[in-house]
Amino acid sequence: MQVCVFGAGAIGGHVATRLLAAKSSEVSIVARGAAMKAMRERGLTLRYNGKEEIHAAVPVATDDPASLPPQDYVIVTLKAPALPGVAQAVTRLLKPDGCAVFLNNGIPWWWPHGLNGKGPLPLLDPQGTLWNGLRTRTLGCVVYSPNEPAEPGVIVHRGANRWVMGEPENKITPRLERVVKLFDAAGLKAEASTNVRREIWLKLVRNASNNTLSALIRRPLAEASGDAELRRIAGGLITETMNVGAALGYDIRSEVNVEELTARAELKGGPRTSALQDVLQGRAMEVEALLGQTQAYAREHSVPVPTIDVILPLLRALDGSRAA
Repeated sequence: MQVCVFGAGAIGGHVATRLLAAKSSEVSIVARGAAMKAMRERGLTLRYNGKEEIHAAVPVATDDPASLPPQDYVIVTLKAPALPGVAQAVTRLLKPDGCAVFLNNGIPWWWPHGLNGKGPLPLLDPQGTLWNGLRTRTLGCVVYSPNEPAEPGVIVHRGANRWVMGEPENKITPRLERVVKLFDAAGLKAEASTNVRREIWLKLVRNASNNTLSALIRRPLAEASGDAELRRIAGGLITETMNVGAALGYDIRSEVNVEELTARAELKGGPRTSALQDVLQGRAMEVEALLGQTQAYAREHSVPVPTIDVILPLLRALDGSRAA
């Protein structure tokens, strides 16, 4: 089986290291800059559980996807803002029966597919390049795996190791079963879901507050856990996100304890949220996937989201200042 990990940041580095170490498939990596140089020279290293370590040599690392042979699976770990720009490269990289697996935070670009809904989503796929080329060749994946690069080629993993995968059309298919087995064999604890959108919403209610607020205050929420007003804002983001999910048919309100989530926010000593890592490194944030599309669905279904209406413009402005 030929597998390409497209993007080798925190999540991509974790996945690639375990797949390479398992030696159950031919693994290539699309990366660039210092990360690609480090992989070619020293391979990849994953540190986990505080003291354990996996090292893997990287036979193929390239910044040119066109140089690779057609792939059975392309594991796409780039952030949501970068995806439209690589849509054609990912499409060309797949075998005729190949499949792309998108490991992303927030609402994915493929959300309407299989729901008889109209697509693409303008906030996430403005020109429709992802939708037109990949919507029938895509699997979704909800990631519960906090990771952070320590240096190029070295990833630190703390906490959960759970990967929930699913078809946009909510079926258990051979391609879904194969990639779940591939991940499992590599020590990535994967499971197949027949309702991956519900799993996405369960993760989104946490990211909508933790990721966004940690980026705005530029530090982990655990460091501001004594701030009652900040906890109130976090609670508003969680509650409003759940209300929008309920309007879409994914009502998880009875399963989520808002006070508990806002109280613990981020565990002290754990890795920083991906949005906080992004803002500190001057990278584009997943603003539209985390809050923008939620607001768009709120408007469509007449769900009031006053907290999102305040936080979203602030995030967009913060992201815009980075671009400027």
